[in-house]
Parts: sequence; C-alpha cells; structure tokens
Amino acid sequence: MSPETVRSRSARKAAEEALVRVVHHYGGTPEFVLLGGLVPELLCANSEVLHAGTTDVDVQVDLEIAAGAANGRRLERALRNAEFESADGRIWRWQTEAEGLKAAVKFELLADLDDQPAQATIIFDECEALGAVNLRGTGFASRDYAPHPLNAKIGGVRYDVEVNVTRLAGFLLAKTAAAYSRRKTKDWYDIAFVLRHNNAGGPHEAADRVKTVFAGDLAAMTTALDELAANFTGPLDQGPIAYAEQFAIDHPGSDDAQLRADAVFVVNAFRSRLL
Repeated sequence: MSPETVRSRSARKAAEEALVRVVHHYGGTPEFVLLGGLVPELLCANSEVLHAGTTDVDVQVDLEIAAGAANGRRLERALRNAEFESADGRIWRWQTEAEGLKAAVKFELLADLDDQPAQATIIFDECEALGAVNLRGTGFASRDYAPHPLNAKIGGVRYDVEVNVTRLAGFLLAKTAAAYSRRKTKDWYDIAFVLRHNNAGGPHEAADRVKTVFAGDLAAMTTALDELAANFTGPLDQGPIAYAEQFAIDHPGSDDAQLRADAVFVVNAFRSRLL
C-alpha cells in the first residue's frame, strides 16, 4: 500500500473525479469493488460529521480477475484513457496528476488469492502492464458489496457512473486485516470513524452485520481483532490518538479527550460484541 497520503476535502474530490473518469472509460459497472479511504463517507452518509479525504483509490479486484482476460484489458484501457500511468514500476499502482493538489491521485489494485503468496504481484492475463498486489484480508470487500452511484463534473461535463462499493461488514474486516499487517494511523482512524458514525447505528450494529455476513471467518480473524482492540485499550493508546488528531483537523475545536474516549468505547464495544 501507498505511504500516508493527503487527507482533505479537495483530495477526496480529486480522487472521486479520477475514479469516475476510469469507470466512464470502462463503459459500465466494473467488476472491482471500491475499498479504502473513499468508502467511510459512504458508509456514514447519515452522519453530520465529515470523514477525512484521501488521494488514494483502492479497489479489490478478485472478481475482475475471475472474469477473465477481456476484463483486464478493458480496465487497463480505462486507466490509460483516464490519464493514469503505472507508477514506480509497480503495475498494481497507477497514478495521475490532480489539478490544484500537490499530490498525485493513486489507483491501487488489491487481490486476495489463496493460491498466491501474500505480497505477490498478480499479473493480469493479456495486459501490457496491469497487475494487483496480493494482500490478505482485502477479499472481504469482494464478498460484501453493493452497487453505488457516483457522479462528477469534469471539464464542464457531468458524468454519472455506478461502482461496486464494499458494505459495512466487508469494509470493517478488510480494514482490520490491513491495520494488523501495516499498523498505519489512517487505518485506526478509518475504523474508529466508521464504528462511531456508520449508517447502521453504531459499533454493536456493525458487529451484528459482521457476524451475519462473516460468521464462518471470525475465528481466523481473532488475532487481528484482538490486536485492533489492543491499540484502543486506553485513551493514550495509538488508535484513539490517531482518531482524535485526524478528526480535529476536519472539525477544529473538537474535545480531544472526548474523541479519544469515543474511539476506545466504539472499538471495544465492537470487539466485545463479536466474542
């Protein structure tokens, strides 16, 4: 995955516009499933608070790979036509310049194939330079998703597209797996934010969704879930600090102590409900 990225409303707008361009050039609803920093705002659309932006577009591509070589070629053409190019020699990371931002928008393709080693680069059949990085846990996103409309006005023209977006249970388990493997502050922030502000109602409701969708997978996720809770044991742990610091950037004047307490509560309520 990419380094910590710009998080702002303008960054989010640029990332959404780039995603809409890709899907427009794809010519229909892609098989990939949107995962990552663009998703929390969709899962928390009923909340009055705003989630931080991101310049990353993360997509889970297990279904795209399963659809065959024609889909891979279609996606590669869409990326090129949307003015993306492969970045740093990594065929699973593409990027494009974002007008008005001092950062590029990155489009990252993530797989979770059991027959391939973790961190391996999966090469799409019959493509010039398209691949995916094999990251354990991202596959939850492609097992719990729903189509979602997106639109953007680009160059004075409005584009309306449809994208598969991971739902609450898929997002939480995929993010928990990511937090366990890389320990990035943005993962802790995203998880706490979604548990606190999700459309389902809160951490207990989120846990119930996870149990309904992924009951058979929870035993294998025990270590990752315990590690998540361990980073939110008290208000001075890394998890609540990461949540409070980012939240305060987007909502100046917020009560830091209350934010950290909220983060501790929602993560532990979520973990306890799953036991």
